[in-house]
Amino acid sequence: MKVASSIYGPVQEDLRLVEDTLDRVKHVENFPALSKMLAHVLDGGGKRIRPAIALLAGKFGDYNIDLHVPLAASIELLHTATLVHDDVIDASPSRRGRPTANELFSNSASVMLGDYMFAHSAELIARTDSTAVVRLFAHTIMAIAGGELHQDMSAYEYGQDTMQYFGRIEGKTASLFATSAEGGAMVAGCTDSEREALRAYGLNVGMAFQVVDDILDFAGDETEMGKPIGSDLMQGTLTLPSLLLMERYPKANPVRKAFRGRKPKTETVAEAVRMVLDSDILNETYAVARDFRDRAVSSLRTLPDSAARGSLEDIADYVLERRA
Repeated sequence: MKVASSIYGPVQEDLRLVEDTLDRVKHVENFPALSKMLAHVLDGGGKRIRPAIALLAGKFGDYNIDLHVPLAASIELLHTATLVHDDVIDASPSRRGRPTANELFSNSASVMLGDYMFAHSAELIARTDSTAVVRLFAHTIMAIAGGELHQDMSAYEYGQDTMQYFGRIEGKTASLFATSAEGGAMVAGCTDSEREALRAYGLNVGMAFQVVDDILDFAGDETEMGKPIGSDLMQGTLTLPSLLLMERYPKANPVRKAFRGRKPKTETVAEAVRMVLDSDILNETYAVARDFRDRAVSSLRTLPDSAARGSLEDIADYVLERRA
């Protein structure tokens, strides 16, 4: 299995320019407190998968570093802003093993920090000089917010199904992957068919990414992930493994008990985790993630065989096999 930094191939050097752009975002003149907050959240150890996809998608057309680097930086800034807001909503004390902004500062300051990052992301995307790309990003922010609202408003609701789950993760997670790929293609002036193929790739990679994320909530390493096993159930979020558990044991499963009263007990969540681990539910869930990965790779077959295409295929594999 390749480490993340080795799979970005032809855009590895340009990702350093993306980091340089994010470094400039971190330094706000005459506002050291904001600079400190930005440095904390942007140095959180993300693998920069989404900006890498945006840059790689640009390789199928007229790749312009002066346009694609701001695009990629905007995507990472937007992604990080959503995480800052998520941590406030979930009252999360840590992410990736580090204290969250809301843990170090305050909820109100963290909300405004996320707002600041959203605004800066919009400024960066405007540098592409493309109204179509700006419109794409606006629709993506709406999709992400809609997915998060759906998750928040359906917390502890027992009667959800897999179709609702897939719709929620498409908005919450996969939409930004899709926009990363499609945005890179649009800025590069790719053809409609190339753009559609790359969007399909990004969407399916994003779906696989979230399904694997939900698997790791049951079977991951707490130290690597930086959060406790079973966190989603503790927060009232039904993911694919828990939905499959409910389907398999409709009358005798601990999820219903955990969601009763909206205050799950640790031992009830632990029981649900044990039942999932003692079954073949995670294998079934991995099969779903593999299907999304296969769809992503299949969508690339209409594109020219190139180093960029090879890197996109490697990213799809990495998303499926990651452990944190």
